[in-house]
Order: sequence, then structure tokens, then C-alpha cells
Amino acid sequence: MKDENLLFRPAVRVDLEGIVGMLADDNLGRTRENPELPLERSYEEAFQAIHEDPNNELIVAEADGQLAGVLQLTFLPSITYRGSWRAMIEGVRTASSMRGRGIGRELILHSIRLAEEKGCRLIQLTTDKSRPDAIRFYESLGFSPTHEGMKMRLDKGDGKE
Repeated sequence: MKDENLLFRPAVRVDLEGIVGMLADDNLGRTRENPELPLERSYEEAFQAIHEDPNNELIVAEADGQLAGVLQLTFLPSITYRGSWRAMIEGVRTASSMRGRGIGRELILHSIRLAEEKGCRLIQLTTDKSRPDAIRFYESLGFSPTHEGMKMRLDKGDGKE
């Protein structure tokens, strides 16, 4: 179901506190993010790096004038697939107060359209194995678990992922 009052746009600096708040507002996010104000400088630095990189987009969804969702879309050139581009989706969240309205679905579909416009051959994402609802959601959009994702933590500090 498409929300008629839904708008997608690049994130701007004033969105950052709300974005971090959405990222922290779930079981895994609570262990990884710190939404306390003032925000840690690392959030500001990451926002600036994304903003300045032409192959990265931090996209927000607004519904009824409120921040409703976020994701990061990264475009990656690749030698594989005959030198084609691919897109990677990260950090997908819908504001908890706005879940169930189809906002996340529309945000992902918007990202797929952007990847197609860029000429990407494929779009990929990862989701934590402990999120069965998210896995079902992505599968309902046409994503399939064709690969086994692997990660390695480089900062062994706090044990948070």
C-alpha cells in the first residue's frame, strides 16, 4: 500500500539526530547505537563523508512531514559481471511509530529504481540472521538468499556489532 503523503529525499544535517534515533530503536540497534545528545562526533563525520561521496546516498522517507524511514544506498563499480555497477542497501529503518504503513517497502522500491537508473546490474543487502521478519520482508520484495554473508569485526573494543 502506497502512502500518498510519502516523500523521499537525500538526508540533510538536521535529520541526523532522528536518523540515529531510528537506528537505535530496535533490539540490535540498542546495542550498537548511541542516540544521546549531543551525538558522538563519529556520526557527524560519517554523515559528512556520505554526503560528500557521489556513490553514497543517505535517503530519508518523510510521511506527513515527519521523518519516517532511512537507508543508505551505495553504488559500487565492479570488475565482475563484465565491469558492471551494483548497489548495496544498508541501515534500513522505519520509525517505530510509522511501521505497518508500507513505508519501508516503498523506501526499498525507491532504492531499486535509483539503482536501475544508475545502470546497476544487481542490488544487494545483508540483514542479521536474528531478524526473521526482516528476512521475510526482503524476500517479499524479490531479494533471495543466494549467498552466505560474512563479516569480521575490526574494532574489538566493546563487542557490539
